[in-house]
Amino acid sequence: MSTTPEKLVEMRGVKLKFADKVILDGVDFSVQKGEILVIMGLSGGGKSTLLTILMGLLKPNAGSIFFKEEDLTKIPRPKLNEVRTHIGMVYQNAALVSSMTVRENIELPLKELSDKNNKEIDSIVDQKLELVELKDAKDKLPSELSGGMQKRVSLARALALEPELILFDEPTAGLDPINGKHIDDLIVQLRDKQKVTAIVVTHQMESAFAVATRMAFLDKGKIILEGTPKEFRHTDNPIVSKFLSAYSDEKQAKE
Repeated sequence: MSTTPEKLVEMRGVKLKFADKVILDGVDFSVQKGEILVIMGLSGGGKSTLLTILMGLLKPNAGSIFFKEEDLTKIPRPKLNEVRTHIGMVYQNAALVSSMTVRENIELPLKELSDKNNKEIDSIVDQKLELVELKDAKDKLPSELSGGMQKRVSLARALALEPELILFDEPTAGLDPINGKHIDDLIVQLRDKQKVTAIVVTHQMESAFAVATRMAFLDKGKIILEGTPKEFRHTDNPIVSKFLSAYSDEKQAKE
């Protein structure tokens, strides 16, 4: 007997504007458990804003955002804060606390949002650092790490509370190809081995096609195409085709 995949996240008719500037103009999409949805689009098109809204840090002007059965636009702040413990975030600039060691950065959500004792926290920190291949870096400060290593620490911190959903904001931006591929490989590992559900915002197509199980393209505040990576490669949507062609031309020029 077949079972219907469980929907983890859904946006319905989400709108957002600042003064007269429309950022999101009726966004609709959903993410099933175990999927990695990559959201693409031109710079400044509202992709990162979507993640901010999903984290409950910004409230839309209209529409609904469901995390499982909870509409994040309607629940009271204490309940929203509880829901947010089930969502991890990996920021574009890593967003580590510069005065804290790697260990202390990963401990932060565990100490603030869980009731685990110090021994349990130490064990989780070691486990997550091993997962991102940085177990020897736990006593270093962020300034002692490369950009790629900082991103991996940020991922370890996002995983500390065993979230049901992880949000990635440009996870490979600013990284050289080797470190970028390392981050992509970690995301794929989480997808394939731990069935992690994630939403990844990126404009880097090589990374997008490496990690996605499904893709969506945001243009002028709306999702204009949604489908599998294969469907995106063969789309006849003129806006998406032009975007992918520009990436293909750039890649060939580099080669």
